[in-house]
Amino acid sequence: MKPKKIPLRMCVGCQEMKSKKDLLRVVRTPEDEVVLDPTGKRAGRGAYMCRSEQCLTKAFKEKRLERALKHQIAEDVYNALRVGITE
Repeated sequence: MKPKKIPLRMCVGCQEMKSKKDLLRVVRTPEDEVVLDPTGKRAGRGAYMCRSEQCLTKAFKEKRLERALKHQIAEDVYNALRVGITE
């Protein structure tokens, strides 16, 4: 019997491939709002990042999250994401 395949995703901050379960999904919904998706099943364009503030800071400085979601992201949204990651 073959072992079950573990889905991998790339973190937009550190650019490392990690297990999908270890990462947080950030979603741009069809209504163009950017939110955290704890279930990983919300509709919209998604990007994955580690649960560390360093990866979020790097993604913010280099605008990697904006490129991944193909949408401008306001600074208050980054602050909300920072609060969501630290929980």
